Amino acid sequence: MAGHRIYTTSVVSVYPHYVAKAERKGRTKAEVDEIICWLTGHSQQTLEAELANGTNFQDFFATAPAMNPARRSIKGVICGVRVEEIEEPVMREIRYLDKLVDELAKGKAMAKILRPMPGETA
Repeated sequence: MAGHRIYTTSVVSVYPHYVAKAERKGRTKAEVDEIICWLTGHSQQTLEAELANGTNFQDFFATAPAMNPARRSIKGVICGVRVEEIEEPVMREIRYLDKLVDELAKGKAMAKILRPMPGETA
């Protein structure tokens, strides 16, 4: 999947869709932001700066402050593909984010969405 079009798509162009999906199910923009920050290590301020800069997905994940090691425990199917079987690193990160937002929209508790670090208990 190298060179896939989504890699050069700005995160800010997709972000409103994540928020809308969550809000349609009674969740909030703040919860979407919390998920993104948990996944990438961004603070609210650095996330907002990345969105304002129009950073694309490839650069967003490549320059993330601290990708959460617990993201490797994200399992399941998104867009017909098992996220844990995606070999291409950038696409896997994008699908991790998609899966977390999907779980939020499906009503899963934040404590379960934000998986504990390896060795921690929830």
